[in-house]
Amino acid sequence: MLAFRDLTYRIAGRVLLDHVSAVIPAGHKVGLVGRNGTGKSTLFKIITGELQTETGSVELPNDCRIAKLPQEPPGGEQSPIAYVLAADTEREALLIEADELENSSSMEDAERIAAVHMRLAEIDAHTAPARAAVILAGLGFDEDMQNRPLESFSGGWRMRAALAGCLFAQPDLLLLDEPTNHLDLEASLWLESYLKTYPRTFLLISHDRHFLNSAIEHILHIDNCKLVLYRGNYDTFETERRLRMEQQTAFATRQAEQRKHMEAFVARFRASASKARQAQSRIKMLAKMQPIVAAIEDPTVIFRLPDPEELPPPLIVLDHLTAGYTTDKPVLRNLDLRIDMEDRIAMLGANGNGKSTLAKILAGTLKPQGGKLQKSGKLRIGYFAQDQDDVLDENRTPVEHMQDLLKTATIEQLRTKLGSFGLVRDKAQTAAGKLSGGERARLLFAMVTHHAPHLLILDEPTNHLDMDTRDALVQAVNEFKGAVILVSHDRHMAEACADRFWLVGDGTVKDFDGDLDDYAKLLADRRRAAQTALKSGGKVVDTSANDRKADRKAAAAARQALAPLRIAVQTAEKAMAKLNAEKMRLDATLADPDTYTKMSAAKQAELQKQHGELVKKLEVAEEAWLDAQAKLEDAQAEAA
Repeated sequence: MLAFRDLTYRIAGRVLLDHVSAVIPAGHKVGLVGRNGTGKSTLFKIITGELQTETGSVELPNDCRIAKLPQEPPGGEQSPIAYVLAADTEREALLIEADELENSSSMEDAERIAAVHMRLAEIDAHTAPARAAVILAGLGFDEDMQNRPLESFSGGWRMRAALAGCLFAQPDLLLLDEPTNHLDLEASLWLESYLKTYPRTFLLISHDRHFLNSAIEHILHIDNCKLVLYRGNYDTFETERRLRMEQQTAFATRQAEQRKHMEAFVARFRASASKARQAQSRIKMLAKMQPIVAAIEDPTVIFRLPDPEELPPPLIVLDHLTAGYTTDKPVLRNLDLRIDMEDRIAMLGANGNGKSTLAKILAGTLKPQGGKLQKSGKLRIGYFAQDQDDVLDENRTPVEHMQDLLKTATIEQLRTKLGSFGLVRDKAQTAAGKLSGGERARLLFAMVTHHAPHLLILDEPTNHLDMDTRDALVQAVNEFKGAVILVSHDRHMAEACADRFWLVGDGTVKDFDGDLDDYAKLLADRRRAAQTALKSGGKVVDTSANDRKADRKAAAAARQALAPLRIAVQTAEKAMAKLNAEKMRLDATLADPDTYTKMSAAKQAELQKQHGELVKKLEVAEEAWLDAQAKLEDAQAEAA
């Protein structure tokens, strides 16, 4: 059990945690959520004893083993497999002791050797190399990579090894701070599956909505310096929290009315002899009445991507294109692809397969090695790269950054542009180094889209963004009028924004005929085959090859039959979302009194006409969605 008892913590005079208490029973799978800067990582450091609180305590069992994902990646000549095996410190110590005692002839040492080997058997030590290899494989390390020195890997891959070590150690309390930041979608899906069956307690800091919905059973929310534990996944938490906020607001309103009534009674009868006792009683009640503050929701994060003018198709055509960084070893070969204005495409495939290479080719930052690449003459491209944050000058303000891109714009125009991304008032004049992670991301998006691109290429755009900023970005991308190419480990964003998928692997790029559920099943099948091969010494044991082949064929046929119906449902949902967003904006305009005092009658009539047309379009879109959903449900029922 993990318990927080009356914790208070301040940093630089600012209260992060204010007399908070919460109890997490053993075995709970908990997601720790809250906006950036609310104290999530700080709470982890308090648990591990790295930080001391002003008041209160953290209670843990005396023999509780804790593992926390380190902030710095491991390195050196040690291989990933050796590093992971060393994470089980008990096994390592027992093996060293057994080796030291092996040649001893004393009776006492012989008894100790027997005890050591018995304990090694109890902890299943002989299967440790296989278990470690399975975890590393799930996180993307093939057999060759597992045996290379850690110092030969990038920081992201070394962080994967650190994560593998934490998982392999199976501590009583596992603390994971944004573990998917260094993972691709494939490894994120594996980790999600692994944590679902994790047998002990873990706390996970994450802003990945799908991950929190799938692998988590409780949500611990940090808000207004307080901790509240909710039962259920993230969607359940959001629903319950909104109900609590509505109830709190209702209680505050009721209390204000009661207070007003009592104050009026006191003011009227305080001087009256016959009512003096009643008046004094109400004065005492007022003094004891604890004020209930109405729940105030944080202001919504703003993201508004500028819409480009329409261009005739195609925007880009790749014809037998070859791409790479050295002529003797291309990364991608024979690419035949096309992108049109209405395309919303997410790339699938493990890191290292060429997703970022293709993004650079499309963005024009990497030249093809062969074949043809044709672009529309008026095409403008906005490219958000993984290392986009490096372009910011820590000492310069958002206004100064935008001045470099829009040299003829006035300061007011620049501030308006930044305001469409939520960088308003003093934020527009704050040095980039003092902005939060979400604010820096909004500045980067303002810079990437300053010229209203027709094609937006987003390579891992959600890293280090909190949930509200991610949701705002998803909505902005869905409302964007141009084409979108997305590389993201955030499954929620990929599902919400993409209509099509490209599978990048084996040196090429192909359309993936299915959705992300189908892709997750494909990866699970591959993992099972790899584990079978590992257990059989590298050779897959074929116990019923014909049956398995027939099953795979039938499953593939079922997926192929359902894929167009799923895509039709998703397309209809996105159409409804766009129309609803337009209707909400128009409703707000029509509800604004300024519309009727500052606009001409003709303009008002035009707005009313647009509103009527939107309502009709929405009705048609809803019918299309209902029809598509019904067809999909019928097909699924038949397949079952």
